[in-house]
Amino acid sequence: MIYLDNAATSLQKPEEVRRAVADAMLHMGNPGRGIHGASLDAARMIYDTRSLISQLFHVGSPGQVAFTANSTESLNMAVEGIFRPGDHVITTMMEHNSVLRPLYRMEEKGLELTVLPVDKNGCVHYEDFETAVRSNTRAVVCTHASNLTGNINDLDRIGKICKKHGILFLVDASQTAGVFEIDMMEMGIDVVCFTGHKGLLGPQGTGGICVREGLHIQPLIVGGSGVQSFLRTQPEQMPERLEAGTLNCHGIAGLHAALLYIGQTGMDVIRKREQFLMRRFYEGVKDIPGVIVYGDFTPKSLNERAPVVALNIGDFDSGEVADELAVSYDIYARAGAHCAPLMHQALGTETQGAVRFSMSHFNTEDEIDQAVKAVRELSS
Repeated sequence: MIYLDNAATSLQKPEEVRRAVADAMLHMGNPGRGIHGASLDAARMIYDTRSLISQLFHVGSPGQVAFTANSTESLNMAVEGIFRPGDHVITTMMEHNSVLRPLYRMEEKGLELTVLPVDKNGCVHYEDFETAVRSNTRAVVCTHASNLTGNINDLDRIGKICKKHGILFLVDASQTAGVFEIDMMEMGIDVVCFTGHKGLLGPQGTGGICVREGLHIQPLIVGGSGVQSFLRTQPEQMPERLEAGTLNCHGIAGLHAALLYIGQTGMDVIRKREQFLMRRFYEGVKDIPGVIVYGDFTPKSLNERAPVVALNIGDFDSGEVADELAVSYDIYARAGAHCAPLMHQALGTETQGAVRFSMSHFNTEDEIDQAVKAVRELSS
């Protein structure tokens, strides 16, 4: 089996991650809910994981990291907890539904929304952020990288625009966390939402939200926090403010091991390997007759993009192509709309969808070459 669907979830995890989850299930109790050893061990691990995430994203304090189940929960938490009717928010056609649907729901409640267009390569133009700002603009909410094309947004440049106009900057880091550098302080980012099961190589059901100190988010969910139990409301302090109920301690233990693995291996090493494999695949398929590749693959962008290549073969339905890849070649890719409807509209692939290949540093050159061969055979 050749697994090339890492933009959906990383299947090949470090062995340390599997061991950490199993060990946690055997030995860890409920963090913050007791003073016995099992509870304290869990609490220490949770804090250590917050610290690693705080360092990864340059949050400033481990206490500003709250755990969630995934990016979708984090983004709902940010959108519902920050914006109010009458606020104006800027986003882009690059976004996943985890950004779009919470914003659409708030739009029904009175939020004003501007969705910036993309060009034929699926790239947003940065001057459009400037021209979209109004007197009531509250924030820019955008992805770091498109899950469909792999195109990267320049967070530093967008952050400077937000700072210039005194507006908030919220980032969906689902496709880049653990692979690309994100410095909240240097880039002027107020909120980073991330998931643990993709580039961070952790288990599904893990994720989080990193919040700049001084920014208060209204809790999406309230309930038990392990502290200040006699309050009628959720505690004000982070991270308990955004963490109601028992955390996924077993999953976070796996995320902790994955973060240590990334630190030991080197994020730069992982990124360069994945981009090398992505370029190898792209160079192999781009000139095959009948193959259309989507996204920005200009020389400048080839070295600064997520390891994703989306394509179609002639007029074949993308789902049929992905099925044939799986059945005849044992190659697993992702077809369809990828929860990115506006990007598909912009690329003209609403009906056909696209077949997305997304690489991991665990993939081999031989696997990439076999995938290229399969695309060539299917297009002939």
